[in-house]
Amino acid sequence: MSEFSDRELGMGRPISRRDFLNGMAVAVGALGGIPPSLAQEQSGETAGTYPPVRSGMRGSHSGSFEAVHALRDGTFWKTAGKPADTHETYDLVVVGGGISGLAAAYFFRQHAGDAARILILENHDDFGGHAKRNEFHLGGRMQLVNGGTVAIDSPTPYSAEADGLLKELGMDPRALAKQYARSNAFAELGLKPAFFFDRQTFGEDRLVVGVPGGGRARAAGGANSWKEFLARTPLSEQVQGDIARLEQESVDYMPGLSSAEKKDRLSRMSYKDFLLNVAKVDPGVIPFYQTRTQGEWGVGIDAEPALDCWAMRLPGFQGLNLERGSAPRMSFTAAGYANGGSYYFHFPDGNASIARLLVRKLIPQAVPGSTVEDIVTSVVDYSRLDQPGARVRLRLNSPVVRARHRGDVSHAKEVEVTYVQGGTKLYDVKARAVVMACWNMVVPFLCPEMPAKQKEAMRYLVKVPLVYTRVGIQNWTAFQNLGMSGVSSPGMYHFGVNLTSGPNMGDYQTSRTPDEPMILGMTRTPCQPGLPVRDQQKAGRSELLATSFETFERNIRDQLVRILAGGGFDPARDIQAITVNRWPHGYGYEYNPLFDPDWPPGEAPHEIGRKRFGRISIANSDAAATAYTDAAINQAHRAVSELINA
Repeated sequence: MSEFSDRELGMGRPISRRDFLNGMAVAVGALGGIPPSLAQEQSGETAGTYPPVRSGMRGSHSGSFEAVHALRDGTFWKTAGKPADTHETYDLVVVGGGISGLAAAYFFRQHAGDAARILILENHDDFGGHAKRNEFHLGGRMQLVNGGTVAIDSPTPYSAEADGLLKELGMDPRALAKQYARSNAFAELGLKPAFFFDRQTFGEDRLVVGVPGGGRARAAGGANSWKEFLARTPLSEQVQGDIARLEQESVDYMPGLSSAEKKDRLSRMSYKDFLLNVAKVDPGVIPFYQTRTQGEWGVGIDAEPALDCWAMRLPGFQGLNLERGSAPRMSFTAAGYANGGSYYFHFPDGNASIARLLVRKLIPQAVPGSTVEDIVTSVVDYSRLDQPGARVRLRLNSPVVRARHRGDVSHAKEVEVTYVQGGTKLYDVKARAVVMACWNMVVPFLCPEMPAKQKEAMRYLVKVPLVYTRVGIQNWTAFQNLGMSGVSSPGMYHFGVNLTSGPNMGDYQTSRTPDEPMILGMTRTPCQPGLPVRDQQKAGRSELLATSFETFERNIRDQLVRILAGGGFDPARDIQAITVNRWPHGYGYEYNPLFDPDWPPGEAPHEIGRKRFGRISIANSDAAATAYTDAAINQAHRAVSELINA
């Protein structure tokens, strides 16, 4: 329970948040463009009319998942009526309007030509899937931030297909990264990273500003910097000494073993086990590092192999003299980054701009403009996404509940696709081919005809639950007063709070001075330490779906005031808007060497699950067992190629 009253926290203030619509399905086609008033302020009813500016509970919002949950529970068809026939027939129906689904539509049209009729059915009220755009209008200016996937970044170089698609959209990531390099305004103001020790975990609330560098910067940190930092913490002398040893000393904790032998041992223990049983640290060290891996994999150091943590440059491995590069039994992410990774670029709204560029190519009348720069500020006309007679149509708020071949799978000429609108109204469309670009674990419920082995494989990949919370504040002077740009808070509801920043592109300008509005980024991964990784993710998913927005809001306000009060922050006064991007089925599952077996080639669950089923193919990041944008694009290309070749 918070020591602050609801009034002190500002729980009753009429900010842009939960109350209007709260995710209720709206006929987006009737909404038209963004109202002019949004250029002034984001508030109340106005904010509910344009999907990117909707606040409150976003991500998997109400209306986007209930039908599929009823399918899962076996109750949907008991009460569902007979679908109405739309008398629509398409060359391709794509189930899912995320980057993989949009890319599949693009690749299909490349092959079939502009005359191809394509329908994209999306269960949410906006397109992009996890490439979610959060758009705030505060103090008379627009502020953008990602509500999901953030960057053009991958552990491996982009394939010819994925790189080629970006180029066709007008993007050259290397050139963009160079041209729109983010100025480090926070560093120019002398702001530093900080660490918040909460009383529930560390015995008292204490903010310590100036965390020494880690990773590549570790060697440059200097002995005095860690000693000085740790001396200001509430940690015991023993814990302080062990952290300093991990961060700065080069100790070979596995003498007598070769690099390959050490890597093999590290691949078979968690980082927590390495710290406790190999480096022999005090147990009080563990809470300091527990959440370091949650941003990458959604679980803490109790469930991540020590070898992966070495590849991601966590401390304690300096003296092992391990050879750089990938090794057997490393995760996909760790192995990729150990060998270099891809280029990197970050749009102001994350990868939502990629989704917007794809929609511009597919339905140009809905997205004005012609350049990579103007996509950032373009106002999408949602009324034009699903126009009668258009060759490509994107239908929002339309969860698919069934896709079945009309006749025997091996000889059928069409697939009948059923979707629901308004919670109860069912509609049928026909398709000569279907791409399932939704989550893998949903597909078995939509395609009950699938072989049992394939359905079982698709259910294996339990997606990572996560929350990206965005808080609009009227200024960020509290951060300046405290001298910090962000804070790690591993014992609190969100494990980190940061000032967000992105590049200035075209007409878009980010907040650069502390007296301007700012969007705070907060991250939560609701894992359950101590359980096997897939069980942690199942438990986290259940928790997210059962947590009310009010609970989120109270925890957000309590956390911010405890961390920032010393800088003059008042949650009742300073918080202007809250958006909680809830992803119970978040990023794609990545095999974990501690818990997953080594399958023979072609027998891993994602390989079995993505096999073409008659006129239905599979395209999503799950089909690659990763959570990266290039993987989603690659799988879209594969799925379309399978249909064409068949």
